[in-house]
Amino acid sequence: MSEMADSSQALIQVNIVAADHPVWHGTAKSVTIPASEGGMGILADHEPVLTVIKGGTVSVVDPAGERHAFEVTDGFISFDSNRLTVAVERGRDVVRTTSEPAGDEA
Repeated sequence: MSEMADSSQALIQVNIVAADHPVWHGTAKSVTIPASEGGMGILADHEPVLTVIKGGTVSVVDPAGERHAFEVTDGFISFDSNRLTVAVERGRDVVRTTSEPAGDEA
């Protein structure tokens, strides 16, 4: 009767949107946001939160372990039931760190 077994595999559904276009959406293991009181990390099953964010970098770690970074302006985030919405005036993808396998020949 282990109910905790599935929680280690829980993921976050992330939607980052700017006023005039979608920036990124997908699943993540973790997200770090520039909250107005300092950096805030969000993992699956985090308690619900609604907070203001300041301009800075939103960092997303996807299920494969790749880190995505997005430069954003002021806005807010809403997190509930493993769904995170980041709504900002402006945002853009600035860095994607990929783990390319050695000898990848297609």
